Amino acid sequence: MKKLFCSLLIVGLAFSASAAPKKVLVVTVTTGFRHSSIETAEKVLAKIGGESGVFTVDYARVTPPKAPRTASAPKPTGDAEKDKAATEKYNAERPEMNAAIRKYNEAVASYAEDQKKVLAEKMSPAALKNYDAIIFANTTGDLPLPDNQAFIDWVKAGHGFVAMHSGSDTFHGFKGYVDMLGGEFQTHGAQEIVNCLNVDPQHPATRHFGTSFDIGGKKEEIYIIKNYLQKAVRELLVLDKHPNTKAPGNYPISWCRDFGTGKVFYTSLGHNEFVWEMPDYQTHILGGIRWALGLEKADATPQTK
Repeated sequence: MKKLFCSLLIVGLAFSASAAPKKVLVVTVTTGFRHSSIETAEKVLAKIGGESGVFTVDYARVTPPKAPRTASAPKPTGDAEKDKAATEKYNAERPEMNAAIRKYNEAVASYAEDQKKVLAEKMSPAALKNYDAIIFANTTGDLPLPDNQAFIDWVKAGHGFVAMHSGSDTFHGFKGYVDMLGGEFQTHGAQEIVNCLNVDPQHPATRHFGTSFDIGGKKEEIYIIKNYLQKAVRELLVLDKHPNTKAPGNYPISWCRDFGTGKVFYTSLGHNEFVWEMPDYQTHILGGIRWALGLEKADATPQTK
């Protein structure tokens, strides 16, 4: 019996090790503020997925056009010779600058259409069947999804959804998304050094932190959350005082929740590039992704009734 048990255990471990990685779609489309850390986020997610063997990544992303260099007409300095030279230089460069501006404006219009095209291709009801989880990595604004409700229903039907930082600054105009996530961005103050309290040291996203996580002792942008469904989520990281005013209270940083038969994980950390590059943060989000994919079990019961 003991030999049989060991054999079964070895077979089970071998099966687990050879199991195909999950398929995850990383969405970095933005219609609002665009974080400079998005490119780092894309690279980090591909890295931790590949190194862990847990998931492979596909992307729904569109790079925004870069604004051209512009210049204002030179102001008189009182030096006739210098003013003449500056004006001649400005007039000589104007045709090229105007052409660049026209090209940029055309690219901006095309950019909005490209966003719709990419999301229609990657997040249509049919396309969603290709993925086990969706990650909103620093998305912002009301994204032009082909079918908002179909996306929510897809998560609720047993899939994973993960959002980092401004994933909560997304879809303010779509209540179904806010309700699924469990809260939304309201505001933030100046970046601060904070000590996030670990209120669930058993969860795979937070068990490596010990009692707290100070983000490397560096300043990070900390979100204040509104429409927070505290009774529907399990808190993972919180602050017990306002990040700027230091007024006592409960300020959520990271949480998870069951949503239908699906799973939702969120962390508001990830504004700065250095945060994404931190091993502790990568372990944090990998644990959340593993849990959302159903690869690790953890209690999602809300602490507040």
